[in-house]
Amino acid sequence: MTTNGIMFHSTNKNTPDVDFKTAIIRGQALDKGLYMLNEIPKLTEEQIYSFKDLSLDEIGFIVISNIIGNIIPKPELKKILKGALNFSVPVEHIGNNDYQCYLDQGPTASFKDFGARTLARIMEYFLEEDNKNAVILTATSGDTGGAVAQAFYEMNRIKVVVLFPKDEISDLQRKQMTTLGKNVTAIGITGKFDDCQRLVKIAFADPDLQHIGLSSANSINFGRLMPQTLYYFYSYSSVIEKKGEEVIFSVPSGNFGNLMGGLIASNMGLPVKRFISAVNENDEFPKFLETGKYEKVEPSKKCISNAMNVGHPSNFARLIDLYGGQIDETGVMHKIPDLERIRKDIVSYSITNELTKETIVNFYKKYNKKIIEPHGAVGWACLEKYRIDFPEDNSYKLINFETADPAKFPEEIISLINITPKIPKSLEIIQNKSEFPNPVVINDYSDFKNYLVEIFNK
Repeated sequence: MTTNGIMFHSTNKNTPDVDFKTAIIRGQALDKGLYMLNEIPKLTEEQIYSFKDLSLDEIGFIVISNIIGNIIPKPELKKILKGALNFSVPVEHIGNNDYQCYLDQGPTASFKDFGARTLARIMEYFLEEDNKNAVILTATSGDTGGAVAQAFYEMNRIKVVVLFPKDEISDLQRKQMTTLGKNVTAIGITGKFDDCQRLVKIAFADPDLQHIGLSSANSINFGRLMPQTLYYFYSYSSVIEKKGEEVIFSVPSGNFGNLMGGLIASNMGLPVKRFISAVNENDEFPKFLETGKYEKVEPSKKCISNAMNVGHPSNFARLIDLYGGQIDETGVMHKIPDLERIRKDIVSYSITNELTKETIVNFYKKYNKKIIEPHGAVGWACLEKYRIDFPEDNSYKLINFETADPAKFPEEIISLINITPKIPKSLEIIQNKSEFPNPVVINDYSDFKNYLVEIFNK
């Protein structure tokens, strides 16, 4: 590790290693791989236990400092984290040894606020330092777009372009992107999230667009992923009673940034008994664990847990890399990872749309009229399955993540339990705002490229 922190390699291994700053500004590696840590720093058991007495941003300072070294001066890093992570993270005891961690208290009512707000401030710091500008290009399956758009809104050195599947996100999710304007452009396409993601990845690797200064703000960018380690440390610290106590996490998994945050935290020393990767009907990962063969789900399946409608998760490349394997951006496995170790660390269940709906209803009835949203419901259904399949682990505390506010999915909630979820103030503000019209019709990559060239060559 240098004073500028740990170096990063591409998961495709065809481009030189870079420092943290380069990985953040560039977003995706030049060979279309994702940047991954060359080594993962270790925290001591005593350090992690001491987190019980610290706030989220104080935990963040310790964790992130161990990764990035002095590339951002300590006072600046503290300021960045205090400004970005200024919302609560409630952890609620639901029953027995089961807990729910609510990641929906940020300004866009989504767990994506952790990464987007931190990355925006880090990127702004680096651009100011170098007197440069950037264009953030990102794809969203639901919540990332709103979190990124809000986090970078009105930043002078940064413009934002978000692609979203226009028929697969909720009205509130869309309005979080389309009502802003100024430096934010949101483009709805006829297609799936995987189509949006494919266009973004091609654009990053297109030499004709290099002069634009493209960068990413979804979990392709390690700077978005890194802050997602923090709610693992924080929620763990909220429930444990003794030093070194192991817990289990149930993690709603779509593009696998959420799970990767946990795996990095675990490799940093967080005592985790096991992760449950909770997926909807897009079941490429549980099938991989079962068979050892990776097959994309094409096209991805449309489920009410829409942010998880991902048939080929980008961050799967990082997971495979972490376990000694290699998979490229197209889904071709070049080197098989240590499957035995993955299966020891991670269990994965695929939850049907019907079971997701049943879980929302049953959760409301069983737990004093508490409302759980679709993504959290997928996680909770997996928690219940795990408790049945592994009764020997019932003494371990199990934390499930609620990743978005139920108010983002009013039609589903009303239809299932006949209750209109209360809208948080941050969402209420945008409800009646007018939307900017879709700026372009995209039929293929050439349409998208022409649009970028036309807009950013002005």
